[in-house]
Amino acid sequence: MPVLEMVGLCKHYNGVPALTDLNLSIQEGEVFCLLGQNGAGKTTTIHLILGFLEASSGSCSINGIPVQVNSTDSRKEVAYIPEIVQLYGQLSGLENLDFFSRLAGSKYANEELSAFLSKAGLQKEAHTKRLATYSKGMRQKVGIAIALAKNAKLIVMDEPTSGLDPKATAEFTQLCKQLSAEGTTLFMATHDIFNAVSLGTRIGIMKEGRLVHELSTSAITAEALQQVYLETI
Repeated sequence: MPVLEMVGLCKHYNGVPALTDLNLSIQEGEVFCLLGQNGAGKTTTIHLILGFLEASSGSCSINGIPVQVNSTDSRKEVAYIPEIVQLYGQLSGLENLDFFSRLAGSKYANEELSAFLSKAGLQKEAHTKRLATYSKGMRQKVGIAIALAKNAKLIVMDEPTSGLDPKATAEFTQLCKQLSAEGTTLFMATHDIFNAVSLGTRIGIMKEGRLVHELSTSAITAEALQQVYLETI
């Protein structure tokens, strides 16, 4: 059974199509990278997956749970990491993780919380420092730790490498590969063509609300993908 499946998924705003007939099936452990210009439909797709929007037609399911029918249960299976991870600056990384874990219905000892943060790549000495002192990459690691603590089967990310320096990007890529190898499914909207080829198992290119290309990263180079992308947009 696919972890994420979209069948004939459409979204219209006042009769204007934002997403048209999206058909996509993503299996356990896959990393699917969605490319496209601003306004191509990437954010609409993410919001439909998360149940933030109601589809005009078609269906989306997570682990077999229909999002539009049972958004409460489907949200238990998914974690969302936006471009800017919204956390509480006055709290430490540990305290933020504890707070959001409790919101999701889980209570962990400090040692367990610290283990999640370490697995997400956050240095031990930063666990008890205030979030206000964190870089974007460090905040993102806390977001990933929240997903790990939630035991999410699907992690949805929006522009995860935007604003990261090369070192932070490399660390993020390695962490995602580790999560994928452990069976976590990743779906990310991105503009980063080269990272998409390095990290993804499959890549989709959207234009004007339609998925116009679906490519395997094992069969394409970053240079070839860039050419396809430029010809598409």
